[in-house]
Amino acid sequence: MITPKENTSSYEVADIFRLYSEEYLADHKITKKQYSVIRCIRDCRTEANGYHVDQCDRCGHIEQSFNSCRDRHCPKCQGISQRKWIEARIEDILPVPYYHVVFTLPHYLNEVISYNKRLVYELFMGCSSETLLAFGQDPKWLGGEIGFYGILHTWGQTLWPHVHVHYIVAGGALSGDNQWIEPKHEDKFLFPVHALSKVFRGKFIERLKAAHHDQKIVLPDTLSHLSAPQCFERWIDQLIARNWVVYCKRPFADASSVVRYIGRYTHRVAISNNRIIDICDNKVRFLYKNYKSSRIVWLQMTLKAQEFIRRFIWHVLPNRFHKIRHYGFLANGKCKEKVKHIRILLNAKTSAVADENNTTTNCPKCQKGLLAPIIIVTKHAHRMLSRFYIANPRMVYDTS
Repeated sequence: MITPKENTSSYEVADIFRLYSEEYLADHKITKKQYSVIRCIRDCRTEANGYHVDQCDRCGHIEQSFNSCRDRHCPKCQGISQRKWIEARIEDILPVPYYHVVFTLPHYLNEVISYNKRLVYELFMGCSSETLLAFGQDPKWLGGEIGFYGILHTWGQTLWPHVHVHYIVAGGALSGDNQWIEPKHEDKFLFPVHALSKVFRGKFIERLKAAHHDQKIVLPDTLSHLSAPQCFERWIDQLIARNWVVYCKRPFADASSVVRYIGRYTHRVAISNNRIIDICDNKVRFLYKNYKSSRIVWLQMTLKAQEFIRRFIWHVLPNRFHKIRHYGFLANGKCKEKVKHIRILLNAKTSAVADENNTTTNCPKCQKGLLAPIIIVTKHAHRMLSRFYIANPRMVYDTS
């Protein structure tokens, strides 16, 4: 069986939208945001999006390319955002063990989530992060403020809804008197997962009930009976009985492993283009990883194009929803100061971890210079000069 790295096909999610989105839109009602995502991915790096002209800062070689859509759901447009985020995080990497903790929501909630994504996602990230912070403050485990990143994912390998959040947690905490506290079980686990699951479930259920009481939950016709308090309570009892999975992996080997791991997870989308094998006869064939096997096994799945589109757009996030969040001493606003203090306590220098995800565009002609934009023409035919051009007007060669 081939793997995504061995897949030689050139098919993309954009091809599926170009071929079948009009048919899908004719038969299905979707949100304005979902339509915007379909349009952005469909037009990405085509003449519909305009173009830009790049010039080498060394030899003057000129290249012209179509503009990308930059939508966060597009499989082709995450490289720049991912690289910038990682570069900002590298400076904050500490010489301590890092743990990967994952919280999941039961699939029993999927239908409610479909109509209440912002509400449920906020509850989910809020309750799970508060659970981690509470365990960090507990003297039984650490007794101080921990620091971590959270990344929300909503999909499984077959694009079926699977809402979970990945947390990358620094191994240790800052005490009330600003001293560093080492984890008690550094080589095994940070916190007990069964206890994490129980506390998280309690917090989430309590706030979901409060949202229902305040009539903030939108119920589809198939669940309209849940508007009655007694029916909702019975539904909650069934929800509580479901499997609330929380797991924690052993710590990463070193700081560079953390950077590579974060780089893979932060800006991942529902499916990458290299997993798509074939598009033919209104069907899409793609690769997916079988996690039920004891070893990594890549299998193939075939879906009708309409079903593929339906599953893909289910994962479109609400407008301006932050899927990547920072908590504890790594929270925005106080991170730099606290990381600097922790380094002093650990007698460590600034991290010098290399960013292996760096993909700076080199000049294809001289292989030494860097390409920088000099002219940008938007999809609305607005023509702009880049800051590079303004700062280096003599660099621009005659393009006529």
